Amino acid sequence: MRNTVHLPDDISRRIVSLAESGRFDDANDVLREGLRLVEEKAAGDADKLQALRQAADLGFADLDQGRFNDVPVEKRADHIARIGWKAAQDVGNRARDDG
Repeated sequence: MRNTVHLPDDISRRIVSLAESGRFDDANDVLREGLRLVEEKAAGDADKLQALRQAADLGFADLDQGRFNDVPVEKRADHIARIGWKAAQDVGNRARDDG
């Protein structure tokens, strides 16, 4: 099945340039790779969204069960800074352990 697509001149020039660079056999390969990347990004975005939803569900369940720290407003900045510092240490330790 053949489709005809009308592209703006700038996009058409970029496709031709990529095909002529030797990286791709022809314009179809350029478009195929672009479509693959779009689909790959969409799948990754869906995975991230699912992970965020699961994290939110866990957080709300913790709240419902009373598993949280009530930090006074005046201490929240320091509390958040300590959490960030600890997370950075954990990441550094993991990188060192994996290296």
